[in-house]
This record gives sequence, structure tokens and C-alpha cells, in this order.
Amino acid sequence: MTKPRQAEKFSEPLVDRGGRAGTALRIVLLALVLIGAAAGFVVFKNSLNNEMVLGVLGVLAMVGIFFLVSSIIGFIEVMPQRQSDSLARAFLNSHPDGSLITDDKGRIVYANAAYGELTGARKPTEVQTLEALLSRHRESNEALYRLSNGLREGKEGREEFRLLRALGPSANGSGAHWYRLKARTLKDEEGGGKPLQIWQISDITSERDDQERFFKELQNAIDYLDHAPAGFFSAGRKGEIFYLNATLAEWLGLDLTKFIPGSVTIGDLVAGEGLALIQSVQADPGLKKTVTLDLDFKKSNGQSLPVQIIHSVTSMRDGAPGESRTIVLTRRESGENEQSASSAVMRFTRFFNNTPMAIASVDGNGRILRTNAPFLKLFSGIVSRDDVENGALFETIVQDVDKARLQQALAAAKDRQGDIAPIDSKTPTDDGRHFRFYVNAVIDQSDEAPEEAAIVYAVEVTEQKALEAQMAQTQKMNAVGTLAGGIAHDFNNVLTAILLSSDHLLLQARPADPGFADLMEIKRNANRAAVLVRQLLAFSRKQTMRPTVLNLTDVVGDLRMLVDRLLSGTNVKLNVEYGRDLWPVKTDLSQFEQVLINLCVNARDAMPQGGNLTLRTRNVTAAEVAAFNYSYMPHDDMVLIEVSDNGTGIAPEIMDKIFEPFFTTKEVGKGTGLGLAMVYGIVKQSGGYIQPESEVGKGTTFRVFLPRHIVEPAIAAEADAVTPDATAPALQAPAAAEQPEDLTGSAVILLVEDEEAVRRGGKRMLETRGYTVHEAGSGVEALDIMEELDGKVDIVVSDVVMPEMDGPSLLRELRKKYPDLKFIFVSGYAEDAFARNLPPDSKFGFLPKPFSLKQLAVVVKETLDS
Repeated sequence: MTKPRQAEKFSEPLVDRGGRAGTALRIVLLALVLIGAAAGFVVFKNSLNNEMVLGVLGVLAMVGIFFLVSSIIGFIEVMPQRQSDSLARAFLNSHPDGSLITDDKGRIVYANAAYGELTGARKPTEVQTLEALLSRHRESNEALYRLSNGLREGKEGREEFRLLRALGPSANGSGAHWYRLKARTLKDEEGGGKPLQIWQISDITSERDDQERFFKELQNAIDYLDHAPAGFFSAGRKGEIFYLNATLAEWLGLDLTKFIPGSVTIGDLVAGEGLALIQSVQADPGLKKTVTLDLDFKKSNGQSLPVQIIHSVTSMRDGAPGESRTIVLTRRESGENEQSASSAVMRFTRFFNNTPMAIASVDGNGRILRTNAPFLKLFSGIVSRDDVENGALFETIVQDVDKARLQQALAAAKDRQGDIAPIDSKTPTDDGRHFRFYVNAVIDQSDEAPEEAAIVYAVEVTEQKALEAQMAQTQKMNAVGTLAGGIAHDFNNVLTAILLSSDHLLLQARPADPGFADLMEIKRNANRAAVLVRQLLAFSRKQTMRPTVLNLTDVVGDLRMLVDRLLSGTNVKLNVEYGRDLWPVKTDLSQFEQVLINLCVNARDAMPQGGNLTLRTRNVTAAEVAAFNYSYMPHDDMVLIEVSDNGTGIAPEIMDKIFEPFFTTKEVGKGTGLGLAMVYGIVKQSGGYIQPESEVGKGTTFRVFLPRHIVEPAIAAEADAVTPDATAPALQAPAAAEQPEDLTGSAVILLVEDEEAVRRGGKRMLETRGYTVHEAGSGVEALDIMEELDGKVDIVVSDVVMPEMDGPSLLRELRKKYPDLKFIFVSGYAEDAFARNLPPDSKFGFLPKPFSLKQLAVVVKETLDS
């Protein structure tokens, strides 16, 4: 053990080759100047009388006086410098650390007495450089090397090293010694010389011994804390655990060797809703608070560990949560004979805090007496533990409109009435959260809580309410869709008869006839009505669809010019953001183009003063779909198309109605209210989803999700190899690029239609083209006619929906006896609405209602020729 050296021993330096010689030289020069000037003046004054000589002597005398005055001034200025130098030397001489000053070549300039005593030097000739003293030991040599390199780079440094024996014959004892070596540069303030190097070396053996003793004591304390009979952990402001002892780790089955401070939080240790109970403990600003809680911890194997904790929390002066310290005590299950009231209370507390239902006891005045952990979690931000302790009223957690009903329920509970109706309410801070409260009267008050009047159970029903609203909306949309589909079907029959009759009259009329213009107006309005019917069918998801595999980048690119034309004359700017490597989707191209056009037109109309319309496409993975949190959407890969505007927005009260047929916010005559209804139906029929999001005054975004289409290689190869059959021309008939010029024929046709006007008009139109037509009003009648004709029919044209026997049933019966019979379905519904009820290999043509005479003739001609 070394003893600290006394500073007064080192009053004189061993070596000082610095400032004293310079000071003496300045004094000598000053004396010589003064003596020379005075002697010259005296000598020349007495020996020469010449005026010129006397003038020279006078000048010399003046110069001497000048030097004398200057020297005196210099002498006065030197005194403070000499005094500061003396103080610096006194400080270095009396410093307990050995101090050594060397030049850039390592030559010793100065060494104080402490350096001599530390290194064993008794006189200046025995003083050695640090290199000579330390280079013989590996540890000290490496430290000296690093410091020397640092000085060359202009960096200060310090090193500590251990030597097996002292540097000199020290009186501090034998054995190993620890040293601290510091190095820095000393720049010449006058700038005339190279910087010097200051080295300080001190014996820190005693300091190291004290540290080692401290660390041993600290280790003993940690060891005691680790193996104490109670668990312990400390946590930071955010609940991150920085330390837990071995006892608690053993209870929880944790491996301390793998524990990283801050990687585990209090929430990772606590089971059930215990975290809410712990988080409810908050201290006043700048103070500390300690509470005792009964809850469950969870082991690493998932099992629960019932514990009692003494939880101490601090709070910052600004009220922010501070660090916490927690002692954990296990609640061992007692034997049957050792069970007591206290253990029963502990078990009840455990169950009380781990129930999934929020519970609070209330007195007759509506004040909360106590709560469980789920209650504090469910209503965090509204009611805290301190609020409960200060007598918070239960009505603070419900909205104002429901407070009267709650007070009535509590009054009934105070009167010990039963069967109190539950109360549905929302929190005052969030209209989106729904709760249901069950109020039960306390029939027999206990001595522990005689003021207890009611127990209130609370359950959050937000998801249930959302599902109920979604179910109601879905049922309403389905009902409206069924109604719209039925109306559309009947209108299709009416429109078909009108179109066929108008075509028949137009064939007999000439443009110069007086009624020709009226006939054209009839046909034009019938076609307009047909468009409205198709929109209704689109909403009811029963319109004709021709799904193909599409790349939406190409679809949006092709539509861009059309949308630009729709925006011409307005101050609306179109922005298109294409997603990279979009997945393919499968939908009807023309129908989906109608979706985008309708959404863009609505966005344009929502910005009468101008704005930005943005079309955006991108892929969304299943995880990204889940992040949107749309409960009705499956978590699958989707392709997203967004149509955004910064227009007037949609009011929340009408958001649920925008997809309903004939609902519109536009002025009379400026919209049918079928645009968004058609969009909704097309997206749904394509297997997709549409979600609007809007804020009044800021704009609206429609998100259309279409499922990613994955083409199976085998199916794709098979599809490429299929040859056209009887189905192909019918599928392409309405949009065929090249139609046959000669639409006449001599084939025998069986026309099956339950609507007499359509059947009569179709029969007459086909007969004008040269066909022989037999008509039937139902499927049963059609079978009888086939028997009468002995099957001598070339093609059957049949409606789908008919009484007694529908079209698909008729096809199945006829194919049993006539497998090669050609067949065309005519319907106002989509093909897939009935095709799913037919065998997969069924071949047939299809013609959607309403249709004109030419369309009917084209489909019949091409089906016969195929």
C-alpha cells in the first residue's frame, strides 16, 4: 500500500534549463547599455569643446537616456512575467505527480523533485528519460509508444499500466505497482521556438487498491441481491427492464446469460391485464409512490406465476414517468389445512384482475370505489388510478346523452332492483368506441365496503357494432340488388320488344317518310334505356361479363387520353402514378374501363373550382392489405387502384348511401344516381373490393382492390391449344369486328320465350331473314314441339328465366337426345349467372338482352356457320 506524497518535499527542481538564464542575459544587456551611455557622455563632454562633437555627444546622451527610460519601462514590464514564471515553477515543483518537460528530440528541459523521487533520481545527473525507464517493460513501452504517436499528431493522451516492481527504490513498498502516464504539448507563447512535451507520471497503486476493494464489495452486494429470497427488477421510463436478479429469473425460467438490458419490458413479464394495473401507478411530479399489487407473472413456458409486488415509481418534475424499482414476492399455494382468509383474498384479487371483463364497484352517489386491471386499461386516458382514489364519478366515462340513463340504472341498483337493462354508450373522447355496461345491484353489503351499491361490468363492443353495421349494409345492398336485377330483367323484355318492333318498322320505312324521325327517336331512347338497365344489372352483379387477364398499367395508360378529354375545359389536372411490375388481374376490360371513367368523372365534378385528380396503381401484399384494417377484406395479395381528388369531399352522413341506385347529390337532370352503383357491382362481380375515404373540404379517395390473378402453366397451355367452338362466336357477337354481310338463311329455328311480345317480335324478324321459326312459350312446350318435329331443328334460341322449365334445364334435356344440337341463350342476366348450373363442357351461344334485329340475326348466322 502506497502513501500519498507530501507536496512540501518538492520545493526545488532537479533540472531547470529554461527561463533563469534568459532573465539574467536580459539584465546584463540592460546594464551594459546604461553603463556605455553614461561613460561616453561624461568622457566626451569634458575633453571636447567642438560644437559638432558636443552635438554628437548630446545625441548619444539622449540615446542613452532613451535606453535608460526604455530599460526602466522594460524592467517594470518584466516584473509580472517573472512573478508568473515563479508561480508556475512553484506549482510544478510542489506537484505530487512527477513532471518532465522535454523538447521535440526527447532531451530533458525540466524535471521536478517528484519525478526524481518517483524514478529514484537523487541528483540532476541521475535523471533518466521516460524512454530509458519504460522501454524495458512491455506494458509500459506500449503505453509510451501510443502517447508519443499521439503527441506527434497534436493529441493529448493518458495511459495506465502495471509493472511487477516499482520504477525506483521507492518507499511505497515492494511488489506490483500501477502507474498513470499523461502527455501533452506546450506551445511557445512567443512563437519563437518548437513546442515542448509535458509528461506527468504518478503512482496510482493505492487508488487501484481502493477500486478493487470497492468492486469486490459491489460484487458481494450484487451477489446478495441476485440470490435474495425475493425477486427484484428495475425498469426505465418506458418500462424497459435494465436489471432483474437471479431469483426472479429462476422463477420465470429466464436465462440470465442471454438477457440484454432493455430488450425485455414489464409487459413481457406480466400476464393478463396486470400491465394496466402497474401502469396505473403514477407519482405526483417530482415525487415517488409505492404500492402493493397482487397479479400474475408469466413464465417462459407460458405458465402463470401468482405474485405480490411492491412497486415503487418516480416522476420527473414535469410529470413525465420516471424509473421504477419493484420487489416480487411469490404467493405459494398453502396446504388444505393451512388455507386462510388472506390466501383467499389473494386468490380473489388474482381472479378479479385477470377476468376479461372490466369491473368497477360504485357507491350510491355514483362514485367509483375500486376497479380491476381491465377497467383501467379499457378506459385509460379517461379514468386513472389516482382519479379512483380521489372519488371520480362513473358517469365521466360515458357521453353526456347517456348520463341520464346511467343515473337511472344506478338509482335502481341502489334500490336493490334486479334485471336492470344494459346501457350502450360511447366514450367522451372517441365516438368510434362502443361499450355495453351491465349494472347489478349489491344485495348484501359487506362490512369491508358498506357504501357499495352497485357492481358495473363493461365490455367493449366496437367490433360487434362494426360487424352489425356492415351486415346491415350488406343485406340492404343485396336486397336492393335483387330488386334492381328483377326490374332490369322485366325492362329488358320490354326494351327487346320495342327495339325489335322499331327495327321492323324501320325496315319498311324510308328516310323521307314523315314517321321515320319518330321511329329513330323511339329506337334512340330505347337504347338509352338499355344503358340504364345495364347499369342496374351491373349493380346487381348480373350483367354480362367477359373477363380476361389484364395488366392495369396498360389499361390506365390507354384510358389516360380519354380522361384528359373529359377534363378539357376545366382547371383539373390529371396525375398518373404507375406502380412497377403490377400483378395481372382478371376482369372485363370494357366494364373496368367504365369503373375508372365513372370515378374520374365524379372526381372532376367534385372540383368545380379546379384541383388535382390522381390515378395511382400499385401492388399490395397480404400484410399490407391487413394493415388497411378493412374487416371485410381477406388478407390476400391484391392490386390497388386509387382515384383521388382534393375536391368538396363526401359528408359522413351520406357515405353509406353513395353506392345505392338512384342516389345522387347532383342537381336534377345532371345525374341518374347509377354511376357509383354500377362501379360497385362491376368491382364486386370481378371479385374485388371498393373502399371510399373522404373528408369534407379536403377531398375523396376511392380505393379499388382487385385480387391478384395467378395463371397456372398447365391451364394456360391448354387454353392456347383450344380450337374455336360454338361458344366462341356467341361470346364475340356483340363486339365482332367483322360481321357477315348476308344475314339471311333457310334453317329451322325453335324460339323459346315466355314473353309473348318478345317471342312474336323475334319470330317475325327471323322470318323476314328467310328462317323457318317455331315458337314455344316454355321449356316443356319446347320439348313437345321437338317431339312433333322429330328433332328436325337446326338451332334453338331460348330465354333463360321461364316458368315450369328454365333455359339451362331445357338444354340438359335436349342434349340427352340431341347431343349435337346448337343452342343460343338469350337473357338480360350475365352469362355466369346461369352457366355455373351447367356441365363444364356445355357448348352454347349467348346473346344479352336487349338486342336488335341485326344482333339477333348475326348471332344466329354465325352459330349456324361455326
